[in-house]
Amino acid sequence: MQIFKDIGSKPFAITAGSSFLLLLLLWSALSYTEAVNPIFLPKPHEVLTEMIHLLGTSDYWHHIGISVFRVMGGFLLACVIGIPIGIFAGTFKFGEAFIEPPMEFIRYMPAVAFIPLIMVWVGIGEWAKVMLIFIGCFFQLVLMVADNVRRVPHDLVQASFTLGASRWKVIETVLLPAIQPQLMHTLRLILGWAWTYLVVAELVAVNSGLGYAIMKAQRYLNTDQIFVGIIVIGLLGLISDRIFALMNKRFFPWV
Repeated sequence: MQIFKDIGSKPFAITAGSSFLLLLLLWSALSYTEAVNPIFLPKPHEVLTEMIHLLGTSDYWHHIGISVFRVMGGFLLACVIGIPIGIFAGTFKFGEAFIEPPMEFIRYMPAVAFIPLIMVWVGIGEWAKVMLIFIGCFFQLVLMVADNVRRVPHDLVQASFTLGASRWKVIETVLLPAIQPQLMHTLRLILGWAWTYLVVAELVAVNSGLGYAIMKAQRYLNTDQIFVGIIVIGLLGLISDRIFALMNKRFFPWV
């Protein structure tokens, strides 16, 4: 229990597994004893049975596929636009003054409040869902990338100028390589936020997706299907998070 002291990979894995087991035990205790009405909290084996059933149908895999497409579409669009803007804001004080105040202002606006505007701007098709996830990610991403750039040691920049590098050469050979490990971590966090906006995005005139499946189950009080949808979203988010973590270790082993 020492501050910041590494406990090793095996104890870490055991502790992490124990936390999940504790949650499962608490769920089981509340559901099997019916301390909570089964309508509101189904039993774990019922949820598992329903998950196996739903994952055995092509319709549910279609919901999963379209949800993954929407999340990745909004996330990638935020990255393509937000990363260059964030680098500009973090590199130049003029960029910081011009970009960050409106970004700071807009990022506190709930993404769901933009739904009526999104429907007016792009209609109710797939672009509406992608745009909502984009809005939920973009403003945070710009600010976090700018902060990543500002954390680059200024000594590296000054040393590059001393060696005769031009301004754009410093950006290319010093700033961009220096921010890559932390940028990967930032994108990992932003992708997690993208998954949290999925259900909200799939409230906009949809007939497919995991959010739609959850809301449809809610209408008929199929709580086990609601749990399945939540668990599947969590698993998809966890898989994408682990992919980013492995990429970070693979590309930047020194971090």
